[in-house]
Amino acid sequence: MMFCLLRALGQTQFEPAFLPNAELVSTHTPQTWSGDLLVLAVTEEDFHTTEGVVSIKSETLKAFDTDFGSAVSAIINEGGFEGKKGVPSKVVRVGTAPSAKAQYLAMVGLGKQEKISTASEWGPSCYQSLGTSVATLAKSNKSKTVGVAFLTQPPADSTSIISKQVVTGALLGGYETTRFKSKPSPTASKLQTLHLLLPTAPASAASTSTADEAVKTAIAVSKGALLTRYLVEAPPNVCTPTHLAEAAQHLTSTFPSVLSLKVLEKVECEALGMGSYLGVAEASEHPPKFIHLTYKPQQQQQQGSSDDHKVVALVGKGLTFDSGGYNIKAGPGSMIEMMKFDMGGAAATLGAARIIAELEPQGVEVHFIVAACENMIAGKGLRPGDVLTAANGKTIEVNNTDAEGRLTLADALWYAQEKCGAKSIVDSATLTGACIVALGTDVAGLFTPSNTMAEQIKSAAQNTGEKFWRMPMEAGYFDQMKSPIADMKNAGGRFGGSITAALFLEQFIKEGVEWAHLDIAGPVWDEKANLPTGFGASTLAEWAMSQGLKKL
Repeated sequence: MMFCLLRALGQTQFEPAFLPNAELVSTHTPQTWSGDLLVLAVTEEDFHTTEGVVSIKSETLKAFDTDFGSAVSAIINEGGFEGKKGVPSKVVRVGTAPSAKAQYLAMVGLGKQEKISTASEWGPSCYQSLGTSVATLAKSNKSKTVGVAFLTQPPADSTSIISKQVVTGALLGGYETTRFKSKPSPTASKLQTLHLLLPTAPASAASTSTADEAVKTAIAVSKGALLTRYLVEAPPNVCTPTHLAEAAQHLTSTFPSVLSLKVLEKVECEALGMGSYLGVAEASEHPPKFIHLTYKPQQQQQQGSSDDHKVVALVGKGLTFDSGGYNIKAGPGSMIEMMKFDMGGAAATLGAARIIAELEPQGVEVHFIVAACENMIAGKGLRPGDVLTAANGKTIEVNNTDAEGRLTLADALWYAQEKCGAKSIVDSATLTGACIVALGTDVAGLFTPSNTMAEQIKSAAQNTGEKFWRMPMEAGYFDQMKSPIADMKNAGGRFGGSITAALFLEQFIKEGVEWAHLDIAGPVWDEKANLPTGFGASTLAEWAMSQGLKKL
């Protein structure tokens, strides 16, 4: 009944209906720009600190302060701002300064000058952090029109990548979930227009086109991450396996020229021998949905051949609710109330599909696969001690019904290889609490036997600002999963749980196929903000597009 009620209220949308407009503006200086809030990007070297007292050091900033009626001095006098990376200042009214037209001024630090770069070795770059802080300032100040300026103009050849990073951060940084509330949020962002003031950008048509493309890329990435957030935050009485299939259909309807969809029902999965996946789904009232979304460039479709295109797959864990089964999640720390996010891997996979479909990379065919289901408890449900037969013929003794995600992924990985012909696969899953214990809530685990895949994922993550840490594939730990009656058990012992989970998945990868497993259990949800993060979508898209001819 509740599911039907929420549908009737129109709360099943898959992405926001509106995003702020973002554009480069090369015809204005910070002084001539008119709008609600001007945000000035500065460095630590622009300030001088003596015995805890901050003052303006840069002559350029002193001149700027004069033009803005001592607004910079007013910010410094408020205290707490020294230009450190990603740190926003207070917002002050500009007043009646004749040389400035912005109503309010704030600053955001880029950090130390020597470390300023669009490529961060770890986490977000200073420009991505700038964008996030811009969103925070716009939201807190209820600003509709925001301009972003740089005290020291970046190199002209960096305009495109800087634009993409700032815009992405700004479009995602002010996120607030409101669609399941009965009244509009009084704290929701009012941002409508974002201007990047980059007057030194080259004026040639080609350069302008490149910069515009960068902004379009940022918008595409943002929409993919927002779709991921929408799916992860949706309660389990809304986000069912059918809802995930409908999200895939929404993407196909939005991008019909490059996306196609096949959803396998239970009977079709039975015919394929997917006993591992269906064993998990057995106790739920909601039928399983095996989702296969395919991206093919229009050029490939016209040629009718994939010989010149690499075939890759993104596989996402799609447990729309995980009770734990008969090994039920119980007691403090079980997080059963948060198990709506156990489909975070599926959400990231579909978010990546949205990014890729909008940007249309050439030279790569991408298959997005989600074995969606619930893990519930019922008389016909999976029991500890049951033996399942996976689609590849391997048998699994279930010694823990709460180690269910890997059972669904086993058949999904088989399908990616046997039915899609994928030669490179990345799976993403909120797979183990052990990975959260090991890496915390900000860092995802990267497991792969391939150094090549590890470097590719690392490169993709550096471009997106997401954090992944490579974990060992300690082969000897698989001894924990040896079974006296089946080919393997589905869970090992108490220690090294994220590693044994990855080793289990490796049993379903054919020789010659490159594969990486991303355990995103920690960073999929921001505990402090109590919000989904959209983690994984941009890195998955970056990796897949790097296999072809176009990168983010």
